[in-house]
Amino acid sequence: MYRNYIFDFYGTLADIRTDEENPLLWEKMSEIYSALGACYSAAQIRERFRFLEREESRRIGGEEAEPDLTKVFALLYQEKKVPCDVQQAKMTAITFRALSREYIRAYDGVKELLGELRRREKKVYLLSNAQTDFTRPEIEMLGLTPYFDGIFISSEQGCKKPSPVFFESLLRHFELNPAECIMIGNDESADITGARRAGMDSLYIHTDISPKEYGRVQATYRVMDGDFRKIRNLVLRD
Repeated sequence: MYRNYIFDFYGTLADIRTDEENPLLWEKMSEIYSALGACYSAAQIRERFRFLEREESRRIGGEEAEPDLTKVFALLYQEKKVPCDVQQAKMTAITFRALSREYIRAYDGVKELLGELRRREKKVYLLSNAQTDFTRPEIEMLGLTPYFDGIFISSEQGCKKPSPVFFESLLRHFELNPAECIMIGNDESADITGARRAGMDSLYIHTDISPKEYGRVQATYRVMDGDFRKIRNLVLRD
């Protein structure tokens, strides 16, 4: 039916809960930075992080731009005249994510469908609005990395869904025909609108962490009860 299956990650393949507003998170980040010589109070590091995040977004292009937050973590050291190499910035980002993450799990049926797609020699891709140093470790933690022929993460590309540039970069890199592709995601604005702009079919799955407003965008298929296992019968008929 399709040759190429493109999946969103959070809310589609993986159920996740994070809390970046938890005061304890910022207290711990203050302790980590201060221990390494970059002294911030919890309130100061939170305020500077958010400011630098906004500045980085503006610098690379605005609303549909996706900053690399690992650079922001590095800037927090540099503001205090503390040297920070790539590995230290990466480990700081990973630590932040681990402290803010309450849980993550793959939805029921995810590995079964991805495995069947691989057995049928379909191509499977990930197109995610996400941070590479948060998301690549989480894909690995869930054991999903081997299922993908390609992984595109917005912070690596500097843009995010529904930007046509993000979709086109995936299509161009892997030489995909959009008429042979389907986008599967839980966000109508990012996933379904983006797929339509790119000329491909789409499947919308409504999950607990989907944006509250939905029903305005016409997907090729819909699964409204969040049951990932229903996707197979809709998009894998051949």
